[in-house]
Amino acid sequence: MSTRETPSEIFKRSLAQTTRALAGAEEELEVTYGAEGPRLSPGKIVLPHPPRVISEPDAQRIRGQADALALKLAHHDDREHARLRPSGAEARAVFDAVEEMRVQALGANAMKGVAGNLTAALTDSLERRGASRMKDRTNAPLADALALMVRERLTGLKPPENSRELVEAWRGDVERDAGAALNRLHEVADDQRAFALEFRHVLNDLGIGDEIGPDDRQDDSDDASSDQPPPQSDNAEGEDEQEQDAPADVEMLDSDIDMDTDRTVSIETEDESDDQDESQEDEPGEKPIRPKSRDNAEDPSANYKVFTKAHDETISAEDLCDGEELARLRTYLDQQLKPLQSVVGRLANRLQRRLMAKQNRTWSFDLEEGVLDTARLTRIITDPMSALSFKQEDDMPFKDTVVSLLLDNSGSMRGRPIMVAALCADILARTLERCGVKVEILGFTTRAWKGGTSKEDWLKAGRPPQPGRLNDLRHVVYKNADSPWRRARRNLGLMMREGLLKENIDGEALMWAHDRLIGRPEQRRILMVISDGAPVDDSTLSANPGNYLERHLRTVINWIEQRSPVELIAIGIGHDVTRYYRRAVTITDAEQLGGVMIEKLAELFDEAPPDERGPPRSPREQRQRTQAMT
Repeated sequence: MSTRETPSEIFKRSLAQTTRALAGAEEELEVTYGAEGPRLSPGKIVLPHPPRVISEPDAQRIRGQADALALKLAHHDDREHARLRPSGAEARAVFDAVEEMRVQALGANAMKGVAGNLTAALTDSLERRGASRMKDRTNAPLADALALMVRERLTGLKPPENSRELVEAWRGDVERDAGAALNRLHEVADDQRAFALEFRHVLNDLGIGDEIGPDDRQDDSDDASSDQPPPQSDNAEGEDEQEQDAPADVEMLDSDIDMDTDRTVSIETEDESDDQDESQEDEPGEKPIRPKSRDNAEDPSANYKVFTKAHDETISAEDLCDGEELARLRTYLDQQLKPLQSVVGRLANRLQRRLMAKQNRTWSFDLEEGVLDTARLTRIITDPMSALSFKQEDDMPFKDTVVSLLLDNSGSMRGRPIMVAALCADILARTLERCGVKVEILGFTTRAWKGGTSKEDWLKAGRPPQPGRLNDLRHVVYKNADSPWRRARRNLGLMMREGLLKENIDGEALMWAHDRLIGRPEQRRILMVISDGAPVDDSTLSANPGNYLERHLRTVINWIEQRSPVELIAIGIGHDVTRYYRRAVTITDAEQLGGVMIEKLAELFDEAPPDERGPPRSPREQRQRTQAMT
């Protein structure tokens, strides 16, 4: 061993060795250190750089982060997890958090030192997320409370001090409804599949078993009769649909799940007759005309019902959170995503150069008067009477443009995806503002889980059938298009607030953002949607057909793409949105978001607006354009 090694280097080397040993992959696993850690990807673990002077709490925290990732490699199967994962948003969040505690419990029970490390890392994670301020159910997530209660049963360890009130807010009801089912979990803790199937009883007892989904429930019976061939009945079709739709419901874990998701852009939409706009059927051979306003076409929400809008709200970020907490959340966001700023910043500068180039002047050549074209000097000498030897400087048209970023604020975006989305929206707004392009940043979620006040009104009304949407919408304005970036910067920190992210009703959010754009005076309007899943609202789906929200989303998208002057583009995080949107891209890692956002916007700006795209240029126009570019 070199005598020049610093204490930090010794710590890093020894930690890498113990991490490989704990993961059971002492040769093929790469353990590195970077600013983006802790992170797990195939064959690689990235840990945060330790400080130059390592204190015992810092060392234990970093060891705990390493132990958690190593145990996940050793005891967790991503494919099995994705297959058994419930379809509902709340059930998914609970399922993910409990599986993480199961994996960590296996290591904590085997080694006391690992137990101490994991507790230190967990305490730090809870503190960063503001767990000590979560004292009642309005801001205490069920997923976190239930995960800590499962950890307590599997290891005998009490919840960390900073999360005691969070757990106690839920403990009474959870113990009463699901205590017996929780007590059985320790018997199958070392078997991931058996544990997942047993945990479904907990979800059922807590009243969120309906989020498992009908296809998922069949796994219990399938497990008991695994030696027999599956019946050739309706189940086969259901299984095909489950396999086809699985990537749509799978949220990205800390490690990369091997999903059959396409990263390339698709410009095709599904050709389903029941989802086609009726106006297309009237004139099947003609390209639809894009009217200038919504009044000129059929309302896309004509067949969509809302039980009550009395409890919906459109609210600014400042009204949801006081200024001091917004500043603290913004500081936390900057600290977490500082490593990404340089990468996204370089891409943003590239976009800025492309936009500024479009606002430069251009030249018209081969004119009979104007400025003498030096490239034609030889012609003037050989033929002084020759015409068309002059050029004229012209202004290149650049339309006033507004860009609206609509961010999915659902619970499944919690963690890395929402942090990266907030940072990219922030940098993009700053970049486009420097180019004279106005930007607004919007978010959509619901005010409550499982219906809120709207559902209570429906129950009081006697549960009328087919009530339509049954939840209280919350549409958040993080930045108005007319507000400068410096005034709205700290508002994006609100996305880090626990309890904000709930369920998502995409169709209404899309029409809300679209109507805001239609009211703008700019000549060109661009709407970019960033989401990680299909519409999910359990109260609505339980009282209406299962595809009710999805059908409305498809109708709204079709209407905007076919009839509205707004240009629509979508980015899906771990979810294939190309089956909904004509111009869309799907990414499998949230860290790809910045590059994809900027690249897709650059492509839009390189194109002419829809109402200006005419026939191909003549040879003369093409030659003039080429000369201007050179």
